[in-house]
Amino acid sequence: MHKNTSKKGFTLVEIMIVVVIIGLLAAMAIPAFEKVRTNASQSSMDNDARQLASAAQQYMLENSVTTAAIVYTAASGAVTVGGGTDYLRAIGKNYTSVVGSATGGTITDGSTFTMGNAKIASKTYTSEGQRQD
Repeated sequence: MHKNTSKKGFTLVEIMIVVVIIGLLAAMAIPAFEKVRTNASQSSMDNDARQLASAAQQYMLENSVTTAAIVYTAASGAVTVGGGTDYLRAIGKNYTSVVGSATGGTITDGSTFTMGNAKIASKTYTSEGQRQD
């Protein structure tokens, strides 16, 4: 008599090949994902710098001054431009530096300022918020 045995299923070699292929795909995808995250952080930082510079420019124009004091709170992202919150309420949280230090500084018309965070080294921006590479 013949035993009725089933030959269905995967062999160990087939399973190992699938695991290796998945590993290779993951090894390629993880660095690409990290690059996308870094680019997103850079874009966010550029946008925050433009907003900060725009608020400072508006303050300087409305008050006929050439310097705007900036106070930034890292934990909340709250920003005070020229002593008030009418120009900009907040930017991104947890920057390690804004306008030279974590606690504040000034933007002078025609000058540059810096911003930085944990993912991206400090970058320099013009007083109009354009990144200087």
